[in-house]
Amino acid sequence: MKGKTAVVTGSTSGIGAAMAAAFAAEGANIVINGLGDIADIEKGRAYLEVEYSVPVIYHGADMTKPDEIQDLIRTAAGQFGSVDILVNNAGIQHTAPIEEFPVDKWNAVIAINLSAAFHGMRAVLPGMQKRGWGRIINVASAHGLVASVNKSA
Repeated sequence: MKGKTAVVTGSTSGIGAAMAAAFAAEGANIVINGLGDIADIEKGRAYLEVEYSVPVIYHGADMTKPDEIQDLIRTAAGQFGSVDILVNNAGIQHTAPIEEFPVDKWNAVIAINLSAAFHGMRAVLPGMQKRGWGRIINVASAHGLVASVNKSA
């Protein structure tokens, strides 16, 4: 993966952080993105950079905002020359009966869990097509396949 660049959304903790580390271990340049305490994020970013001897940057794009997703991809390509791998991993959850499900929570879940992947793919595909190489990995929970009580979004 040396010379390739991986953008992993939702990678400041959990599965996303593990995926970013796996790509770093293979020599890829890494762009992490996600929520959390900025000091903790910087600690994780620096750890990846030192542990795997690869450049790692953090971009704080709000995955509910298409302009910020576009800037995430533009920044990654500007820093490293291209985005070769996009991992759409960012996701949130809210549970409530549908008649009580707050509209703002519905909109946030759909924006992050669904629309963010679309906007990320839309941003990286032209470069991948031009280079004739790229990988997009879309991560979903089990709820992408099987319904659960109070998880309508």
